[in-house]
Amino acid sequence: HIVTSGGRVLCVTALGDSVLEAQINALEVCGQVTFTGMQYRSDIGYRAIAREKAE
Repeated sequence: HIVTSGGRVLCVTALGDSVLEAQINALEVCGQVTFTGMQYRSDIGYRAIAREKAE
């Protein structure tokens, strides 16, 4: 569900059974949203994923 009041900043939040799964789910949503000049970071969560794998 996407709600906007203008502007070009969008925050995507996703859940998963692990940080990696949540990241995958968030990036999937990012792939479904498009607009001119769109950019998004695909590196968010990698530190937490590395910590999770080390446990």
